[in-house]
Amino acid sequence: MPAESANAAVPAETEEEILYLAKRHRVSPAIVREIIRRVGSSERSAVEREIEKGKARR
Repeated sequence: MPAESANAAVPAETEEEILYLAKRHRVSPAIVREIIRRVGSSERSAVEREIEKGKARR
């Protein structure tokens, strides 16, 4: 699946949420997208919990 069609399927508000979380937690937007894909939910608290788990492993 080309990257352009994957980005087109993401609603604008979800993309804004991804950018917000990436900036807030100082990670790349690609990492946030991967976490959302892996968790299966774009709920902010679930994504933030996974980001914190990843940071704890470093």
